Amino acid sequence: MNSTDPRSNFAYPLMDVTRLLRKHFDRRAEPLGLTRAQWRAIKIVHRQPGISQKALAELLEMEPIPVGRVIDRLQQAGFVERRPDPNDRRVWRLHTLPRAHGVLDDMEVIAAGLRDDTLTGIADAELIACLGVLERMKQNLLALEDAASKNTNEP
Repeated sequence: MNSTDPRSNFAYPLMDVTRLLRKHFDRRAEPLGLTRAQWRAIKIVHRQPGISQKALAELLEMEPIPVGRVIDRLQQAGFVERRPDPNDRRVWRLHTLPRAHGVLDDMEVIAAGLRDDTLTGIADAELIACLGVLERMKQNLLALEDAASKNTNEP
């Protein structure tokens, strides 16, 4: 494929947009005093009360030990708490505390402002078409993932 073929270069703008979204969100969220891993952890724990540290690590795409440190800091700051799993004493379940709710509200305001700024000049029809294409790409990649996991699980 040559460089004028849109199929050969589609991933670069996706990665650039993702990187720039993270950069601008981090800049706007800096006054909250949280790292990206911390605010992502708070949001996931809020959406999935009782999630295990292991499952959180998977969703954050981090190793368990660094996630444990993130949770340690969030617990010390009063954002989350660990509760023992009633069925497995090796597992800790994570829950947000009331202090996290204010930060979540602040993060949502920041995210809404960034979404508005990012989508300036983009018509709803363009956005809908873009989201449809991205969803199809996601489904294609998930199908590859399923096929790969089936191949590794075969005897």
